[in-house]
Amino acid sequence: MGANSSSISELPENEYLQKLSGSEPISENDPFWNQLLSFSFTTPTNSADLKLLEEATISVCKSLVEKNPRTGNLGSLIKVFLSRTKELKISAECQNHLFIWQAHNALFIICCLLKVFISRMSEEELQLHFTYEEKAGPSSYGAECEDLIEELLCCLIQLIVEIPLLDITYSISLEAVTTLIVFLSCQLFHKEILRESFIHRYLMHGRCLPYTSRLVKTLLYNFIRQERSPPPGTHVFQQQTDGGGLLYGIASGVATGLWTVFTLGGVGSKASAQLEQCSPLASQSLLLLLVLANLTDTPDTPNPYRQAIMSFKNTQDNTAFSSSNPHAFQINFNSLYTALCEQQKSDQATLLLYMLLHQNSNVRTYVLARTDIENLVLPILEILYHVEERNSHHVYMALIILLILTEDDGFNRSIHEVILKNITWYAERVLTEISLGSLLILVVIRTIQYNMTRTRDKYLHTNCLAALANMSAQFRSLHQYAAQRIISLFSLLSKKHNKVLEQATQSLRGSLGSNDSPLPDYAQDLNVIEEVIRMMLEIINSCLTNSLHHNPNLVYALLYKRDLFEQFRTHPSFQDIMQNIDLVISFFSSRLEQAGAELSVERVLEIIKQGAVALPKDRLRKFPELKFKYVEEEQPEEFFIPYVWSLVYNSAVALYWNPRDIQLFTMDSG
Repeated sequence: MGANSSSISELPENEYLQKLSGSEPISENDPFWNQLLSFSFTTPTNSADLKLLEEATISVCKSLVEKNPRTGNLGSLIKVFLSRTKELKISAECQNHLFIWQAHNALFIICCLLKVFISRMSEEELQLHFTYEEKAGPSSYGAECEDLIEELLCCLIQLIVEIPLLDITYSISLEAVTTLIVFLSCQLFHKEILRESFIHRYLMHGRCLPYTSRLVKTLLYNFIRQERSPPPGTHVFQQQTDGGGLLYGIASGVATGLWTVFTLGGVGSKASAQLEQCSPLASQSLLLLLVLANLTDTPDTPNPYRQAIMSFKNTQDNTAFSSSNPHAFQINFNSLYTALCEQQKSDQATLLLYMLLHQNSNVRTYVLARTDIENLVLPILEILYHVEERNSHHVYMALIILLILTEDDGFNRSIHEVILKNITWYAERVLTEISLGSLLILVVIRTIQYNMTRTRDKYLHTNCLAALANMSAQFRSLHQYAAQRIISLFSLLSKKHNKVLEQATQSLRGSLGSNDSPLPDYAQDLNVIEEVIRMMLEIINSCLTNSLHHNPNLVYALLYKRDLFEQFRTHPSFQDIMQNIDLVISFFSSRLEQAGAELSVERVLEIIKQGAVALPKDRLRKFPELKFKYVEEEQPEEFFIPYVWSLVYNSAVALYWNPRDIQLFTMDSG
């Protein structure tokens, strides 16, 4: 690659890259660095572009991996970057593009190299690349080497939290977030969960620790603001008409030394158009936040980033911070709520919402007090409605969020008071007007039915039924379609129960006199289906005993399909719970018979409403209140860490890892 290179294929021959990866040590004061770092090109904005760049420069990286322990050139490059960053804040305030431009370029190269190093070597080997010390003479022997890793990590965090976010600093802020993700990416190359890593130790102890709350707060605000990437060229050095001529001359004179302006795989066109629709910095910041929040606790130190997420408060909250948590801070909850409502289409935003509702009581209390809760619940319901298009983890998170919300009686009451018009994404039936509560019931029942016919995941069933159970005592003015679907689900379960019973009976008959083949485990299938039927009967009973007079449509649907319940009246598993349902069916059937034949729907509903007042409530047997609480399983990191890193692998901006190298989770495709 000569002085005017513009092709990726020429990069391996570039004299500056060859010198960087060569056998000669380069002093951090060498003019070479100005030439190396004065390139101007559109930074890769997606994994495909970065893959092209990485493949083109792999020979350079391999050479550096081999020779760096003897040359220390990676360390010199990091020291050059560290020296450039000292001027960054002032450079941003003064709109000095040159310092920011070169610092960004240095960090971009460091990040690219680190990613290759981390994927190819152990922690011990990696540390060796940071501990080179030139032996100038006997006096330097045994001198402590400055810890470049901690210095670099601390510098990256300072850059994120202290440099104002402007058009000219956007790219370097994004690169700093990306580099921290890369530093932590060693987890990708291990099947087991890394409980202690030297990077974790640096981030949870020492010089990085005091920045914990500021880093979490900044990453959250990056997510909230959703700042779009500035137009191409804003972040690189540009000619200035007012007093910038000399600086431009310096920059343009050396820009051809490495890369003249070029794009990777059409970055300047197609990818840029995609990025205009989103915020790379917001997306990357959220991924880093999730990674940090899921670092495992060490025996002597709980994860400070998780502590910060668990304890932050609203800016309007004037109560004193607890002295037991040094990482607490304040943030604008209204802005956070708005961003969470708008971003639920992504797995990572749903995962953040789950973490906040589950771990931060301040956020949970605030969310449950909102009078526009439909803005949050509707996107969650839409995730569940399109269950076949979502990955199972995203569906789980959405369901658990509903379960956490339904633990609150105020939520269960208020959702029936919110009336929605024309839910366009609900395709089974035109819903011109329906309460949020009835829509929630419809979507959860649809999820159960989908699961029964497709995935047959007991965990999914359990969470769906638990959410319905939590709501059941507060059902109010159920939409006729929601009432029908509750009974239709019971009908489906009843048919499934009969089918399994029939199969078990036939299997037993066929096996008499033959001990050669083992029997299918129909007993287990029967047990599972009976558990679900029992739960559905308890949900119906809970509604009838607590709010029968509020739900004439459910009584109507119950009477219309009363024959369904006959077979369960004498069944030992359901006799107790059937007493109330049987009493309600008998009571209202009797009143309808007295009213005569050929009754209109309107007349039947009128009789039900009148009967609801006359029904002697003391004849209904009392059962314990149906209440289910979400509890995280033991060792949740076994689920969450692979999940978070799969999101990073699939969603991170301009990060690419060879799928063959990934050990933490199974790749869906090669």
